Amino acid sequence: MSASGGGRRILLWRHGQTTWNVERRFQGQTDIPLTDEGIAQAQRAARLLAALKPHAILASDLTRAANTAGELAHLTGLSVELDAGLRETYAGHWQGLTNREIEERFPEQFAAWRRGEPVRRGDGELEVEVADRAVPAIERALEKLPDGGTLVVVSHGGAIRCAIGRLIGLDESAWGVLGALSNCCWSVLGQGARGWRLLEHNAGTLPEPVLGDEV
Repeated sequence: MSASGGGRRILLWRHGQTTWNVERRFQGQTDIPLTDEGIAQAQRAARLLAALKPHAILASDLTRAANTAGELAHLTGLSVELDAGLRETYAGHWQGLTNREIEERFPEQFAAWRRGEPVRRGDGELEVEVADRAVPAIERALEKLPDGGTLVVVSHGGAIRCAIGRLIGLDESAWGVLGALSNCCWSVLGQGARGWRLLEHNAGTLPEPVLGDEV
């Protein structure tokens, strides 16, 4: 089914830039606000996404996601439903640290994470636990969505990857094949006869219809 087909769509939108993004610090669930550039990114993206005429907006309750969602709400007249289930992965002792600092203080844990092993970063959450809370939050919002409707989910890079992996049925060991999302870029899932399909990933322009044999 193409991005313009009759099934429901989920557009998973990462928040705009923060100072910790620029400094390459692990944010996790630390509530860091958007920078001026992050606000501008959200405003630019919202102008594009408003053209999709979404039916609902669901967002993490952390400020950087909620404020990003607010830019789209301002243009569409929709309200934003906040859900803590969409927060970023809790990274415990890693939060606020750069990769270099983490590697120095937690070398074994950091190395295991880089190898793609299931790791409680900073004694925080596993990725499957993030999916366990994020996907039900999305599914609750989908229950209210009409046929053919579009749900915009505003969240965080790690949480979005976990949600996509779970929704499209990837084994948890393969979630790492999904590349990271840039600030204020998004991915689109479309509902087809065989479940959810990944139609767009790390996009910054509007989805295009799929023409050809793969529709």
